[in-house]
Amino acid sequence: MEHYKTITELHERSGYPSPEHPMISLLTCQELSTCSWGESKFTADFYMIALKKIKSGTFLYGKTKYDHDNGSMSFVKPRQVLEINNVELSEKAFVIYVHEDYLLGHPMHDEIKKYGYFDYEINEALHLSPSEELIMWELYEKIGVEYRNNQDEFSKDIILAHLDSILKYAQRFYKRQFINRTQLSGGIVSRFQKILRTYFESGKIQQFGLPSVHAIASELHTSARYLSDLLKQETGKTALEHIHIFLIDEAKNLLLGTDNTIAETAYQLGFENPPYFSRLFKKEVGLTPVEFRLKG
Repeated sequence: MEHYKTITELHERSGYPSPEHPMISLLTCQELSTCSWGESKFTADFYMIALKKIKSGTFLYGKTKYDHDNGSMSFVKPRQVLEINNVELSEKAFVIYVHEDYLLGHPMHDEIKKYGYFDYEINEALHLSPSEELIMWELYEKIGVEYRNNQDEFSKDIILAHLDSILKYAQRFYKRQFINRTQLSGGIVSRFQKILRTYFESGKIQQFGLPSVHAIASELHTSARYLSDLLKQETGKTALEHIHIFLIDEAKNLLLGTDNTIAETAYQLGFENPPYFSRLFKKEVGLTPVEFRLKG
């Protein structure tokens, strides 16, 4: 599998002209064209932001195939595995590559890491309405004006300001998507709770320990970050917080219904560290397990 340290290397392998700037590149793919992105499977030291409507071909991120039926934006962070083969577009598309070093010394270096959608899978891409798509294209064109003109001391700040706007709009549009897709998600909260209940009742919690967000997300055919963001939008609490709430509810039942010690209760719930269990219980309930048992 190829790894690209520079954007120039990717351009050369893909048959594109050298980028205007070694640390940032803008590519516009025309309708019905076949776009190539280097090796069929690769990683890189740069971010990729793409708006595309795919007619045919393969676009894989992780093990998940891109949904051909919808035009969408995808966000890939450095060193994530991407596989693209013979992608033919149904409409005009754009791709922005930004090397991580381009962000050094700028607030965007830290800000970009706060956008959780860089950890989403391709099937969780951002699906845009026509008006939303127009906004993204306008910002892309504004970046292009700075990118293609003679760059000066202001160019980088202006380019990154427009890029930041793209990322902020993406955050806004994802929240809209979460709301619109709540029904399509098939009751993600109830499915999440069902998986937790099954895990607990099957005895896996004693055998394998606390369930991880990644494991539950895998059963729900989603990424851990997307699941957590979706639950946060729908309920105000993250996936990990839901796991903690579930376990604390079970702990309350065990503390009042058995004579097990606090440590035994913790182990029964999959906690390897009883003091951690006690701290979590106090945080969620406002009482220590001992205080809760005495009060009950």
